[in-house]
Parts: sequence; structure tokens; C-alpha cells
Amino acid sequence: MDATIVGLIGIAALLVLIFMGMNIGMALMSVGFIGFAAMTNMKAAISVLSTVPSTQAGSYSMIVVPLFILMGNFAYRARLSSGLFDFSKKWLSRVPGNLAGATVAACAGFGAICGSTPATCATMGTVALPEMRKAGYADRLSAGSIAFGGTLGILIPPSTPMILYAVLTTTSVNALFSAGILPGILQAALGVVTIVIWCKICPGLAPATSKCSWKERLISLKEILGVVFLFGIVLGGMFSGWFSVAQSAAIGSFLAMLMMIFPGRTFSKANIISALQECTRTFAMTFLIVIGASVFSSFLAITQLPMTLASTIESMHVSKYLILLLITLIYVFLGMIMDAMAMMMMTVPIFYPIITALGFDAIWFGIYVILVMNFGSISPPVGMCCFVVKGIDKKMSLGTVFKGILPFIGTLFVTIILLVIFPSIATCVPSLLAG
Repeated sequence: MDATIVGLIGIAALLVLIFMGMNIGMALMSVGFIGFAAMTNMKAAISVLSTVPSTQAGSYSMIVVPLFILMGNFAYRARLSSGLFDFSKKWLSRVPGNLAGATVAACAGFGAICGSTPATCATMGTVALPEMRKAGYADRLSAGSIAFGGTLGILIPPSTPMILYAVLTTTSVNALFSAGILPGILQAALGVVTIVIWCKICPGLAPATSKCSWKERLISLKEILGVVFLFGIVLGGMFSGWFSVAQSAAIGSFLAMLMMIFPGRTFSKANIISALQECTRTFAMTFLIVIGASVFSSFLAITQLPMTLASTIESMHVSKYLILLLITLIYVFLGMIMDAMAMMMMTVPIFYPIITALGFDAIWFGIYVILVMNFGSISPPVGMCCFVVKGIDKKMSLGTVFKGILPFIGTLFVTIILLVIFPSIATCVPSLLAG
């Protein structure tokens, strides 16, 4: 059988297994192993399966992932998320729907010390949802702003998917982190604008705002000193060249732990153990996906499917933006059924050769992929962020969450369009830092 056909069968089998509910890491590993054995022999497939875990475990770049996960867990237990929300609601007090807007802004701030969409969504939702409900906000506005804000967790650095993209494509983690700053700010700003417009059109969604004085706003600055300090040390040290990425992650984790003593005053043996356990669970899931995706990538490489697709598309003589649209639709579909990291590990080895052959910038495409994955993570019927919000409040119906997210789907679409029209939104900061 032709190698390309075998590769396509493997991708189809993978999607079937995921739809059936199989663990994504195990599905990637199983299809990759069987496909590699079919293309070569059983002995070679066993060799791949035996060497990939140790190779990935010995990869220096992988140590960054658990350290950033641990930093986010410590930051959550230091109650930095509550300070971010309090600061945001006071500075946006004159804006219609200010608590919803503050939720989006606080998610952007927490994303700067977290790096995970579900964690950002769950953390800020736990803080913001009770307060919005108490103030009389409509559930659909509350749910939509939390789910949309959660997507900023992997767009604003540090970001776990950015690290995995850098590993897969041998691009610079520093460049990817710096490239995500402006798109993240743009998405957050457009989210707040969406809330304002929605509240103007439907005044019943949110109560009248209670305006804060400038004195109250200035006093609230102390609420975000911890986040600013942590973000400045981690990314500032990284971009300036003082620390490597791994060193920045380690320093950030240590500082976030210290912030449990002050200002959080939540330092305890129970909180330390809880943070370590949560980090271990999250990274174990991530690492299984990485191993499975590496085995699957070995299978794809031997079928030459990515290279064949790249050369075929290049010879079609159609607009490169039409090809980008097709890839975007695939990402939106996959984003509805799987985690961002799994999607990244499964698709980048296939699409990256195509994108580079079409002349798109590798750093720009990394940010574009994350934005498109965010589109899938809030899109019905299986948007991951929507289910996270539903999990925060068992009484809220899934239909209410989906109604609330619909305006923000348009917001994310506008962000993606702007990134395509003005690619410098993602590439100007890396260029300035490189210069």
C-alpha cells in the first residue's frame, strides 16, 4: 500500500479513537506504533516505543513545562488572582459591564503567570462568577466573559503550547513568548469592547456601574504588585538574556511560592503538597501526550505524508490564504474535541512544512495556531472552556454558557483577521528584541 495512504488511514484511525473517548496520548501512541510497524516491522516499532519516552524525558527543554505549571499553581494559592480581579474592576468601574470586563482583564493578567487555558478559566471563574451573580449580572454574560478570558491563558506568555511548538519546530521560545504579548493585549481589549457594546444593546445584562474615585484606583495598584513583580522577573530576565527559559521558570516557581507567605499569607504544608500534586497530575497528562505525539510523528515521518502534502499544495497554484483558511477550519474543528496541547502535538508536524513552504513566518504561525485553537476551545458544541465554566457552577445550564460565548466568538474571529492582515502584531516585538 502507498505510504501516503497509510498515513491518511492513520490520521483517520486517530480521530475515530478520540471520538470514541480514548485518552489522547494513548490514541496517538497506539496509532503511531501500529502504523510504524505496518510501514517497517514490529522490531523497529518496539525500538521506537522504547526509546521515545527516555529521549523526551532527557530533553532539557521539557523541564520548562512542569516549572511553569508549578508557578501557576503557587500563584493561584497565593491568591494573586483575587488581587487582579479587584484591581481590574476598580479601573474599569466606569465601563458598562465592568465586572465582566474586569474578568477578561484579570484573565489576561493571570495568563501572564499561568500558561494554561483550563487553569485560567477555572481560577478566575471561581473568583469572578460569585461576585457577578451577587451584583445581578446575567448568567450568560458572566459565563461568556469567563470562558473567553480563559483563552488568554495560552496566548499571553508564558504558555505551555508555545513551548511545545518551539520544541516541535526548533524555533525560539523567547521569540514566541514575546510574539504573544501584543496579540494577547489586542484580544483582551477587543473582549472588553465586546462587553461594552453588548451591555449597551442589552442594558438588562448588567446593573448600572458604581464609579470608583481615582484615589481608590491608585490604592488598588498594590493588589497587582505581586503579579507585576513575578511577570517582570520571569519575562524580563528571559528577554534581557539574564536567565535562560528554564532558569526563568525555576525562579518564577520559587518566587510564586514565596508569595504564599506574603502577600498571600497562605503558605502551609497542605498548600505546598496540593500544588505539587496538581502540577504532577497536569504534567503527567502533558507528558503522555508528548510521548504519544512523538511516536505518531515518527510514523508520519516515515510515511512522508507532511512533505507530500506540502509539495502537493505548493503545486496547486492557489492563494496561500485559501490554504491557510482550510488549515484554520481543521483547527477549529479539532479544537472542539481535544486539548490545545494534544492538537499542537498532532497537527504541527503535518502543517508546519506546508506553512513554511507557502512563505509564512514560523513565529507568526505559532501565534496564529494558538488563536485558532482558542476559537475551537470556546465554540459549541464541545468548547472546552464552556465545560470548565459549567463545572464551576453545576446549576448553570450548558445552553446558557453557549449563549454567552457567541458574541465572543465574533471577537476572536476579528482578532484572527487582524493578525492575518497585520502580521507585524505578532512579529514586531520579537524583531525589536532581536535588534
